[in-house]
Parts: sequence; C-alpha cells; structure tokens
Amino acid sequence: MTRTREEVPQGPITLHGRLMSASNATFVGDVDGVRVVYKPVSGERPLWDFPDGTLAERELASFLVSDVLGWDVVPPTVLREGPHGPGMVQLWREPDPDQHPVDLVPAGEVGDDVCHVLNGLDARDRPVTLVHERSAALRRIAVFDVVVNNADRKGGHVLPMRDGHRYGVDHGLTFHTEPKLRTVLWGWAGEALVAPEVTGLEALIHALHGDLGRRLGELLTRVEVAATLSRCEELLAAGTLPGPDGRWPAIPWPPF
Repeated sequence: MTRTREEVPQGPITLHGRLMSASNATFVGDVDGVRVVYKPVSGERPLWDFPDGTLAERELASFLVSDVLGWDVVPPTVLREGPHGPGMVQLWREPDPDQHPVDLVPAGEVGDDVCHVLNGLDARDRPVTLVHERSAALRRIAVFDVVVNNADRKGGHVLPMRDGHRYGVDHGLTFHTEPKLRTVLWGWAGEALVAPEVTGLEALIHALHGDLGRRLGELLTRVEVAATLSRCEELLAAGTLPGPDGRWPAIPWPPF
C-alpha cells in the first residue's frame, strides 16, 4: 500500500491540552489546522540509563530511520521551537478504537490468527494471555524496534489505522549501545526475515554509511550510530527475528 508523504507544518503551534498519562510533558495542539503532538525538551525527566542527548532527538532519529526503511512506521517528526521551548513535533495519528493489534485475552482463547507472547494474571488474578495480531504492518514495527533498540514498545505505543496500517509512537528510549529491546511484539521470534524486510535493512545499511549516518550523528553519539549499524548487519546476517535472551527484562512495564 502506497502512502502519501506528509510534512509537519512550520507555523505557530496552538496548544489544546496535555496528555496527562504520559511520563514526560506531552501536548496536543495544531499548526495551521493540522493536529500535532509536541514534546518540549524542558518537560523531559532525566534518565540515568539514557544520559546522552534528549528524548526529542531520539524521537527524530527514529523517524529518520523509519523514513529510510520506507515503511512509514513513525509519523513525520521534526525538531523545532514551540510554546515551551525547543522540542519534538510530530503529526497526530488518530487510531481506530475498534482495532486491538495488541491485546489481553482470557487464557485458552488464543486464536490461530494471532501470535502468543506470554501468559499471566490480570488485576483480578484471572489467567490471561498477551497476544498480538499476525500482520505485515505490525511485523514491520517489530523489525524497526530491533534496529533502533527500542526499550519501550508498549501495546499503547501501537496505533491502528482504519486502513490496516500501524504506526509506532513514543521512541524516546531508543538507540542505546547496550541491548535494551523491551517489547510486546515477540510473537515472531525465530521466524525468518521476508524479502521486503531484507531489502529495507540493506537500504538502511547503505544509508548509515552515508547521509543518514551523518544526520544521526547530529542527534546521537558516535558510538550509538555505530551500534545501530552493527544491529542492522547482525540482524541481516542472522536472517531471523531475535527472541528474549534473559539478560534484561523482555516486556516493558506496564505492557500497555
């Protein structure tokens, strides 16, 4: 499916409200009538395990990687001035509330059309199973997360569109040099990469040796850019999607 490339408008940002569920300052507003998400650097909480750079810079770096892959995983994103200073501005994507690409279902009710992730107990101690859909759109997000080393792929960070496309959002915890992959999208672990994924990785490796590598170097540390290239090469050489290896928590908390 071909999707039209959109740009983030450059006019003044008018704020309409704040997303109180977000752990860092996150505002919803519009620019020239186009709805956007605005995350000012001034509203970021310091993180001991991500001491370099800013969440906003890693959000933009994630978009640049998504853009080269050509999969439209991350909505168009820029760094610019806003009402509370410089920050990340991203086009708003309105999800379809009737679709649940990542879900909790009663244990024993896992269909053949979904991937099993893990079993657990809900708030009332009832057995439940974490599942996600088996779709190409969601799988592209899983591959993208390996590349950027996403430490926070919660179910709520997947936005289902009515046309079947899936967006990934909230990419501030990415590009660490150490293995940090925490995700609810483990259902494809061990499965072979398919041709479009291989093609995307090859294009990304080429770009990291050129313009993309230089652009990421303005947002990340030199070793973070080098680690991104290594992850791409290792994933391509392995030819399969990785699974948890027990060295770090595999699922973000909370998972939604």
